Order: sequence, then structure tokens, then C-alpha cells
Amino acid sequence: MIGNSSSPTKFPAIVVMVPLPLQGHLNQLLHLSRLISNNHIPVHFVSTPTHCRQANHRVQGWDPLAVGTIHFHEFETPPIVPPPPNPNSNTNFPSHFQTICESTTHLRSPVASLLREISVTTRRLVVIHDSLMGSVVQDFVTLPNAESYTFHSVSAFTICLYTTKNIQTELAKLIEPQVVTNDHLSFKGFTSEFKRFMNTQHEYAKLSSGRIYNSCTIVEQAMLDLLENEERKRNKKLWALGPFNPVDIKRTTREDNNGTNYECLKWLDKQETNSVIFVSFGTTTSFTKEQVTELAIGLEKSEKKFIWAFRDADKEDVFRDYNTSVELPKGYEDRIKGRGLVVREWAPQLEILSHKATGGFMSHCGWNSCMESISMGVPIIAWPMHSDQPTNAVLVTSILKVGLTVKDWKLRGKMVVAEDVEKAIRRLMGTNEGEEIRRRAMEMGEGVRESVMEGGVSLLQLQSFIAHITR
Repeated sequence: MIGNSSSPTKFPAIVVMVPLPLQGHLNQLLHLSRLISNNHIPVHFVSTPTHCRQANHRVQGWDPLAVGTIHFHEFETPPIVPPPPNPNSNTNFPSHFQTICESTTHLRSPVASLLREISVTTRRLVVIHDSLMGSVVQDFVTLPNAESYTFHSVSAFTICLYTTKNIQTELAKLIEPQVVTNDHLSFKGFTSEFKRFMNTQHEYAKLSSGRIYNSCTIVEQAMLDLLENEERKRNKKLWALGPFNPVDIKRTTREDNNGTNYECLKWLDKQETNSVIFVSFGTTTSFTKEQVTELAIGLEKSEKKFIWAFRDADKEDVFRDYNTSVELPKGYEDRIKGRGLVVREWAPQLEILSHKATGGFMSHCGWNSCMESISMGVPIIAWPMHSDQPTNAVLVTSILKVGLTVKDWKLRGKMVVAEDVEKAIRRLMGTNEGEEIRRRAMEMGEGVRESVMEGGVSLLQLQSFIAHITR
């Protein structure tokens, strides 16, 4: 038992965190759990046994097991057998995750029981849920001391594009014409099945008292202002609490959760400042053999140093088999030895991005990766694949101007050839244009890091949120 109604002392607030069980969503809300628990507020993190373990195993920059006020609750869902990632699909959207997402709706009953149990131990029960987990937490309305907040795992810019016509009109006044095309607005980065799932879950956001973003005014002030004004009309709140990820990465603790030193960080220590490109496409991207070959050749021909996180998209259980099934060209690693490093295990992305040797990030532009790269001041070579990634790429390259594009979204049906990869890397790593992009990225990164320090805008937002839920 967590507590009982006869307890003489109740917590001012207890938070229950309910993430969608996909890596980019788990990671962001586990980082937010740390920020809240650092304010002496108990946080209960809810997911399946596999995904609680996954979130803990992959977190970087801090040890969740060392934070005594984060409590993990593991609830089983019905057994599922999702299809494996399909790099030859007509769409880059990871359709194999559809069954995983839908299975999480079965968490409603155990989550409702947990909420009832916790509610008697606290003055206010605060439910923070992923926007795609609204149906799971809907029973909070039956508890007189409970309230919920919807977390959006994407950029404020993306939400502006997909929200009311009024916000879209106001946004159009703030950005250059033709930056956003009909291709971006048509939801072509999603399957029709996943759109239906999203629409169903988003309906439950109407029950929440406000919204939370992993962003800050340093990055998205205009967009956040638009969204906040819209929330205010509904008598609801908005907080931009980002960056969620730690920004002060301790270089002396370069170890994974198993206590094994990361070889790639030792390799980075030997490289010159801003000389290495980090290449990673997240946990939902699978390339064809042909695309892997073109990328490999492009990296080689660029003659720049690189670290390549070479993996398939995650499967249902990342602990059973998460290595890529696609092979590199024969003899490739011998040819790039000393100049390139291929990492097949889980790569320590935060540590790599914070390293002085890292001068660029070739990325799919998932929002988690964008915020980590921006907070570390590393410019991005954008190669969006699906979902919100195309709009994040627009934000990074055309609005913030802290990156450039290797693959335009309108060409998503075409192969990215080695020449495209080589050209993009050389633009960032060997031109005046690239240096100007890096300068802006470093300047923004400094501003973002300062935002979480004493008196910074993000810290003030967090303090405002803590004061609100403990009011």
C-alpha cells in the first residue's frame, strides 16, 4: 500500500506520470520526472515492465534509481506480436508500433486503481500524461482532488500547424512564405490508422487543466505565445518547462548503466574540437540495404570524421533484439578506421552531443533529439522521416536557422544518394555558411543552458508549475 486515509500528514502534491511506451516519449517524461522530484514532490512513473526497464536503461545524464522520490509502477498489457520494422514499406512511418500503442489502452483499469490509492495520501493528485495516453487516465475525473495536464512530445511549432485556423493564420504572419507547404500540413508523415488513434486520444485532452511542452521561449517564444493565448481563452494553463534533458553533462561519469565505459567517448576525446559529425536516426527508423549503402558511401566520401549509431528501429522488446539486421558494405569499417566509428549498441547521445569534438548532428529531427542538440549548441543536418519530424526540420533549418537539410520533405519518396550526404556534410563542416549556422546554434545553446539556471526563463516556468500544483 502507498498510504491510507488515516495518515496524519499528506503530501501537498503527488504526480503520476503516464508516458506513451515509445522511446522518445518515455525519455522526455522520465527527464521531467527528475525535474519535478528535485522539488521534493513524489513522482509515480507508470508503464509496462519492459518499458519501465527500457526508460531506466537508456536514460542519460543522471541515474533515475538514485532519485528516491521517483517510484516505478509496472503494469502488464495483453500479449501482442507486432510485425517487425519494415524498411521496404511504402511509408517511413513505423507501423509496427501501432499495436504497441493500442495495447496501452488496457492500462486504464490498473492506472485508475493506482490513482484511487494515491489520492488519499495527498492534498492534490496531479496526473501528467502523454497526449496519446488520454484515454488511459480519464478516470481521474472521479477523484475530487485530482487534475490532469497534457504533455505534448512535439514542438510548439508543430502544434501550431495542426491546431485552430486562428493560430495557423497568426503563425503565417511570423514565418517566411512557403516555409511550410501543403505537404507538411497534410499529415503525410502518418498512416491513416495512427491518425485515428491520435484523434481518439486527443479528445481526452479536453479534460485536462493545461498543457506542458518540452520547449522554452529561447527556442519557440512566438509559437508558445500563440498557444498560451489560445489556452487562456479556455481558462487553461500552459508551461514550457524545457529542456527536460540535463544540460550539464558530467564528463567524469562516462559509463552506461552496466558500468561499461563507452568506447565512442574515448574515441571522441582524441578528436579536435567541432571535427566530428554524429549520425543517428532515432529509434523508429529502418533503412533499406540500398539506403544504408548510399549513406555509408556519402559519409566516407565527405572525408570528415563521424560516429554512426547504426541500428534498426526498436522492436516491441528492445532487450530481446535491437541490433540492425542490415549490413554495411563489405570492408567498410576497415576503410574508415581512424576516421569513422560505427556504434551498434545503444549510443550515449547526450554525452556525444555535449562533447567538444562533436561539430554536427545528422538527425531524423525527432523532437527529443532536436532539443538535446539545441541545448548542447550542436547544429543539425536534417533528414526527416515521418510524424512530426518534417515540421521540426522546418523549425530547425528555416526558422531557427541552426541547421540545414540533407533531404527535403517533398522528396521523401526518393533515395538519398551518397552525393547528397557528402554535400550536406561538407556544407556544414567546411563552408562559411556552415560556420554561421554553427555560430547561431552555439549561441542558442548557451541561451537554453542559461534558461535552466537561477533566474532563467525555464527555471521560472518550472517554479511556476510547482507552485501551481502545490497551491
